[in-house]
Amino acid sequence: PATGPWQESSVYRSGINLNEIYVLLTMINNCIISVCYNVIVSVFIFQGAKKPFNEVIRANIGDAQAMGQKPITFFRQVMALCSYPELLEDDKFPDDAKQRARRILKACGGSSIGAYSASQGIECIRQDVSRYIEKRDGFASNPDNIYLSTGASDAIVTILKLLVAGEGSNRTGVLISIPQYPLYSATLADLGAVQVNYYLNEDSCWSLDIPELKRAVTEARQHCNPRVLCIINPGNPTGQVQSKECIKNVIRFAKEERLFLMADEVYQDNVYRDNEFHSFKKVLFEMGSEFSSTVELASFHSTSKCYMGECGFRGGYVEVINLDPGVKAQLTKLVSVRLCAPVPGQALLDLVVNPPQPDEPSHATFMKERTTVLANLAEKAKLTEEIFNTVPGIKCNPVQGAMYTFPQIKLPQKAINKAKEAGQEPDMYYCMRLLEEEGICLVPGSGFGQRKGTFHFRMTILPPTEKLKIVLKKISDFHVRFTKEFSE
Repeated sequence: PATGPWQESSVYRSGINLNEIYVLLTMINNCIISVCYNVIVSVFIFQGAKKPFNEVIRANIGDAQAMGQKPITFFRQVMALCSYPELLEDDKFPDDAKQRARRILKACGGSSIGAYSASQGIECIRQDVSRYIEKRDGFASNPDNIYLSTGASDAIVTILKLLVAGEGSNRTGVLISIPQYPLYSATLADLGAVQVNYYLNEDSCWSLDIPELKRAVTEARQHCNPRVLCIINPGNPTGQVQSKECIKNVIRFAKEERLFLMADEVYQDNVYRDNEFHSFKKVLFEMGSEFSSTVELASFHSTSKCYMGECGFRGGYVEVINLDPGVKAQLTKLVSVRLCAPVPGQALLDLVVNPPQPDEPSHATFMKERTTVLANLAEKAKLTEEIFNTVPGIKCNPVQGAMYTFPQIKLPQKAINKAKEAGQEPDMYYCMRLLEEEGICLVPGSGFGQRKGTFHFRMTILPPTEKLKIVLKKISDFHVRFTKEFSE
């Protein structure tokens, strides 16, 4: 109101614009809503009540080592040496681990990973990242286009900050896939950007269809300025791997619509069966200079997923392609605000992009450990799909990559009505019942977005194989029981 007791408040007297405060609070609220998918709590206060399970199995998050995956020996040896250089005199460590540690320490201020690094990242590590990209893709990579980051998430947020601008109908629109990883929706809400949804095709193994992208852009232009297209490949939460032809079509679309491409490729080693990972950069350059010299691209990778599973070290990078020099200068300024990415994370990233070579003593053990982790994940991906598809009312697409499955579940109308009475989304109600009755923590599909009238859950395939079999059996039995309860 224009007048009233509130005018005596310190906020009013200080001249702060209450409308701006309202807008800020709205943005904060939207951000909270966007990240609430992980609100399911996996720790109960039992208060003497006996539960029909002995442990809560957290199948809701892609935290490999929390689920029992063992660290890669070579990585931890080098990190131990970097953290406590006195161990360099210990004969228990192989020579190649010591050589890597010495090289990394030499590049650090004061020969210590406790010192700040350059804001863009340690120079020799950025060079190693470039060589890794060149070997992977067969095309040149410039270390000056590499920015080391606090996991891939930090780099994704930074690039979005760089790209979001405008007001009203000129506000930046960012295309994100539905289902999507909530980092994107939360960041867009925080930045006040416009979230533009495009739906993956569930009936075609979560493929990305160009007509759907065109629909999303056309509709968005009525109320914002679409400038960015985000792709997650391999997919989270859907586990698909996009074909090379699909990626080519996306690049053509981005060029036609003048969209900045953001390629989230943190699961690039997590590819199963006969599928193959193709980086957006590789495909872009294979398409010739008409595209490789004009389409703007930022691609991301991380130490947190794949066979490494080193989430806690928070190592990652972004490579930018065809960024205007003036814009790139602003990016460098933007990353300098946070001083630098964690140096231990940078060191670990260096080991990921420059692992033991065939002529080094640690190579055989490294390859054995790497191969075992990926083979186990491939086995569990197949097992998950096969078991879920035997359950009436559960439809599970092949898990082609990443480390999740996103099955569709058919819920009786009575269950949907019951959830609405409780003020919950139907799949949230389903997941909470599963948690309470079986001690299994999943994430409801509504936390990621889904087509209206469909319901899903996301589950990680990370538990050890024998425990995963138990999890799948419990979910299957629960679904049959839940369906019967609300169908009578």
